[in-house]
Amino acid sequence: MNVLISYDITSNKRRGRLHRFLKEFGLNTQKSVFECDLDTEGLSRIVSYCRGNIDPRTDSVRMYKICSRCLRKVRISGLGIKITQLDFMII
Repeated sequence: MNVLISYDITSNKRRGRLHRFLKEFGLNTQKSVFECDLDTEGLSRIVSYCRGNIDPRTDSVRMYKICSRCLRKVRISGLGIKITQLDFMII
């Protein structure tokens, strides 16, 4: 499933840790935005990480599931790459 993750983290330390964690799952398309192609386990790991590592009183992490039909309608102005352009195989 395609998931757009955006975050607003007040602590530089927590923000850096979250950013490094999310790099394992997807493409950092903007400063606080990741586009990820995840399975259910991957999404669960991210949700679990956020529950244990953000301050819910001051921080915000949003995850939006994007259907494949909607993903085809994404438009980019300026610099950028669509997650659907990343066709590769790990051997």
